[in-house]
Amino acid sequence: MRRILIYIRKGLKKSFDNIRNEQLKHNLLQAVPFWIGSIITGFFAVMYAKIFSWGESLLHFILNWHDWMIFIIAPIGFVLSWWLVKEFAPNAKGSGIPQVMAAVELANPKEHKKIRSLLSIKIIVFKILSSVILVIGGGAVGREGPTIQIAGSVFRKVNEYLPQWWPKISKKNMIMTGAAAGLAAAFNTPLGGIVFAVEELSKTHINYFKTALFTAVIIAGLTAQTLAGSYLYLAYPKTNDVSLMVMFPIILVAGIAGILASQLSVIMLKMNNWKKRNLKTDRANVFFLVGCALIIACVSFFISREILGSGKEIIERVLFTQDKHEDWYVPILRMLGPALSFTSGGAGGIFAPALTAGASIGSVISGIIHLTPNETNVVILGGMVAFLTGITRAPFTSAIIVLEMTDRHSLIFHLMLAGMISSIASILVSRHSLYDVLKMNFLTEIRKD
Repeated sequence: MRRILIYIRKGLKKSFDNIRNEQLKHNLLQAVPFWIGSIITGFFAVMYAKIFSWGESLLHFILNWHDWMIFIIAPIGFVLSWWLVKEFAPNAKGSGIPQVMAAVELANPKEHKKIRSLLSIKIIVFKILSSVILVIGGGAVGREGPTIQIAGSVFRKVNEYLPQWWPKISKKNMIMTGAAAGLAAAFNTPLGGIVFAVEELSKTHINYFKTALFTAVIIAGLTAQTLAGSYLYLAYPKTNDVSLMVMFPIILVAGIAGILASQLSVIMLKMNNWKKRNLKTDRANVFFLVGCALIIACVSFFISREILGSGKEIIERVLFTQDKHEDWYVPILRMLGPALSFTSGGAGGIFAPALTAGASIGSVISGIIHLTPNETNVVILGGMVAFLTGITRAPFTSAIIVLEMTDRHSLIFHLMLAGMISSIASILVSRHSLYDVLKMNFLTEIRKD
C-alpha cells in the first residue's frame, strides 16, 4: 500500500511539473485535495445512508415479526453501541458536530496534533457501526451529525496524505469545508452545507476559503446524487393557497418548539453530567443503559412505536398523507427517545430526531386549532425549523435545510420567521446551545491529556 502511494505521488508530481503556468499550477494543487475529499465524502454519505436505512428497516421487520423482541434487542443495542465507542473510539460518541467544532478550534500550530483523536479513520468505522447498532436497538438517533464527523475525518486524512512538496492547506479550512460537504451530501442540501459552515463553524472570514467551500459542497452533492439519484430528502409537501394569517400559528409553534428544544438540551446535558459524577464503573454504565433501553422498549410495546428510530417516517406521514394530526403525547415521546438515546454514550445524531420532534409539535397544535391540510404542512415545516434551531441555535442553517429538503422556496420568510422566534425563545431557557457546551467538554477533556 505504501509503495502504491509513493508511486501515485511521484506520478502526480511529474504531471503537475509539466504545467508551466505557476499560478494555474498553484490553484490546481490547492483545489485537488478538496475535490478528492468531496468525492470520497459523497460516497461515504450515500453508503452510510443506505446502511442506516437498512438498520431502521431491520428494526421494524423484527418488531412486525414479534413486537416483544424490543425487550431483547433494545438492551443489546444500547450496550453494544456504547461498548464499541468506549473501547475503540471514545470521541465517536454522540452527534459528531461538537467534535468537528472542537477540531476547528484545535486547528492551530500548538494543538493541531490533538485533532486526530476527533477525526480519523477509526472514528469513521466506529461511528457507523455504533450508530447503526443503536438504531437497530430502537435508539432515536439520526445519521446526519455523524456524517459531518465522517466528512471532517475524510478531509483531514486527505490533507494528511499530501506529499511534502504540495502547497500547504489550512487545516481549519479543510475541516470546515469537509463538514459543509458532509451536511450537503447527507441532506442533499448544498446551500444548507454552506450556511452551516458559515453560521455554526466559521470564525474565519469566508473570503479565505469560499471557493473551496462552494466547490466541495457541489462535488460532494453531485457524487451523492450520482450514487443515490437526484432526490429530495422530503419530496414536495402541498403548501399553496395559504393566507398570511398562517404566520400566527407559526409564531405560536416556533415559540413552544424553541423552549422545548432548549429544555431538552438542558436535560441531556444534566444527564451527561450526572453520568460522569455517578457512573464510575462499566457495570454501573451497563445498568444505566439497560434501564434506558427498557424504558424505550416499554413505551414502544405498550404505548407507541413512534419513540423509535430517527422518526423520518413520522414527518413523511404528517406531510404527505391525510393522517396529519399526531396524538398529543407524540412530541413527548419524540423528546424522551432522543434524550435517552443521545446520552447513552453510543454514536448517533440529533438532527433528524429534532426535525421529527418539531414536526410532531406542529402537527399536534395544527389539529388543536383546526388548520387546513396545506396550512398544517406550513406549520409543521415551521415547527421543524424551530426545534432544530432550539437545539443548534443556527436559525439560518435550520431554515435553509428545511427549505431545500422540501423545495418550498415560497416559504422562505415563514421558515426564517420560525427560526428567529425559536432563537429568541430558546435563549429564555439557556444561553448556550447543546453543541457549544458539548464542544467545550471535548476541548476540556482533550487539553487535559
